[in-house]
Order: sequence, then C-alpha cells, then structure tokens
Amino acid sequence: MPLQLDDLAALDAPAPEVSGLPLMLAIDAIDEDPDQPRKEFDADALQELADTIRERGVRQPVSVRPKPPQPGHWILNFGARRLRAARLAGLTQIPAFVDTTADHYDQVIENEQREGLRPLELALFVQRRLGLGESQAEIARRMGKSKAYVTYAMALIDAPDWLLAAYREGRCHGLRELYELRKLACERPQFVEAWASDREAITRHQIAALRAEVTQADSALVPVPPMRVPAAAPPSAPSTAAITRPAKAETPGRSVLCARLDGEIVRIDANRPPARAGHVFVRNTAEGSPMSVEASRLVLLGFDAADGRSTV
Repeated sequence: MPLQLDDLAALDAPAPEVSGLPLMLAIDAIDEDPDQPRKEFDADALQELADTIRERGVRQPVSVRPKPPQPGHWILNFGARRLRAARLAGLTQIPAFVDTTADHYDQVIENEQREGLRPLELALFVQRRLGLGESQAEIARRMGKSKAYVTYAMALIDAPDWLLAAYREGRCHGLRELYELRKLACERPQFVEAWASDREAITRHQIAALRAEVTQADSALVPVPPMRVPAAAPPSAPSTAAITRPAKAETPGRSVLCARLDGEIVRIDANRPPARAGHVFVRNTAEGSPMSVEASRLVLLGFDAADGRSTV
C-alpha cells in the first residue's frame, strides 16, 4: 500500500520499514519539467491510458524531485503520460518515487526505452544541448547513440515550413527520411519542395528514387552548341564617328541558363520580355520557337557556356 507523505518523518531519512516504497502525492502539487524532451502527446492514446487508470489505477509510480523553493511541490522527472492520464481519469493523487539525481539525458533515455521520442522532440533536445556548448559527439555519447543518429535528429532544427508541414501532417516522420529529404532540398530546393508537397506519404524508397531522378536530370544536361560568331572585318581607318563615340565591345560568347520543364531540358530566353508577370520564355532547342511558361514550373539546372564548355 503506497504511503502518504505525512507518514515519512523526512525524505532524506526514511524509516527502514518504508524505504523503497512510493509516496502518494497530490497531482496538483506536481509540475511537469518545462525542459523535458517529450513534447508531443497523442490525445487518443492518453484517453486510452486514462480509461485503464480509472479501472486499475496507476500501476507504476512516476518519478519526481523537490521543487525549490516551494516545500511540498515537485518537478516531474519521468511519467508525463501517466501524470496527464491520471488527471484525465479524475485522480487527485498519484504514486511517486523521489529521485534527486535524474537529469535531462536520463529523461531522453527513459522516454526512448518506453516509447521512442518523435523527431521534433529529439531535434529540440539536441538544439538545446548544442546551445549549451555541447558537441554532437558528446550528445551522442551521453544519449548512448551514434553520431549519425544525432545528425539525423538535427533535420528539423530551423527546418523550412514545407518540411515541418510534411512532418506534422504525418506524411514524413522517420528521422532518416526527414534528414535525406532536407539534404536533397539543399541541392534542388524548389523541385524538392514541389515534389514533397504533392505526396500523401514520403518513404525512404521514394526519396531514393527522387535522388536518382535529380541525378539523371543533371547528367542529361548536354553542352550547348557553340554560337556562330561572324568573322571580324579587316581593320580600316577609323571614321570620325568612331573617334568621337567608342564602339561597343564584341561579346565573344554568352552563357545560356538551362532548366528542366516537365522532365525536358529547356533554355531560358532572357532576351525576350515576359508575356506577363511570373512567366518566362523558354526554348526546347536552339532553333525552337519560344514558349511562355510559368517560372514556378521550372527547375533551374545551371548555365551552359555558348562556347560549349559547361558551367553547370
């Protein structure tokens, strides 16, 4: 039978006959740790746990530590789900052990062993530790994880809105998948964002296929044939106009900006004014007729020099 707090003469010196037994603490006297790693709670799962607690009680005590400088108040170490579910079940007390040695790494490890922390929770924890001056290697060591695991966990730190949306909507939730998607977006941001926004679910296999597609598109970009520049005219005596108005220098060649449009390599015709706002003219071949398309449909690939040397 759990003991009431008043049954103990002092926390630092419990009576031998009660040592190791949990206390019954008032739920209202326990505050959750604002820095605990667990931030996301499934409402349906909490309700199921609350229903179980209502029938069977809290079978495993939570862990707390004293809350200075408020005697009789506590900070939660472990057991946020149990504490929240107990509140939902209408309980006023909960069994608890006092542990003054637990730290935030213990919280991460305990949560990982019970129910793996979600990617955003891990990202926020890693971000806090980095902000305290710890290295990735130290964080990995203290978490008992590989350095690669910590690198994957950083995918959602300062992530773009479209990637956070894919995560929060449940379309992409794996640590490695989020990392690979963000890494690929650094190379082709507009294309990857459009691709991710159009997927109901994003798997590691799909991301691998996307990388192969981008690589294939890059390799399909062939050098543009050199422009034919007319031969220079033989030198002649300068005219009066040439003396008073310097002639414009000849440009030996120009670079052509290339892009991918619906899987096809096109050239952007920067010399033609756009038909309307948000559009540009493109050509699918050097001699092809210009087409006006929405700029947002284009995936920029780089420049091809007019002398045949690719600058992509």
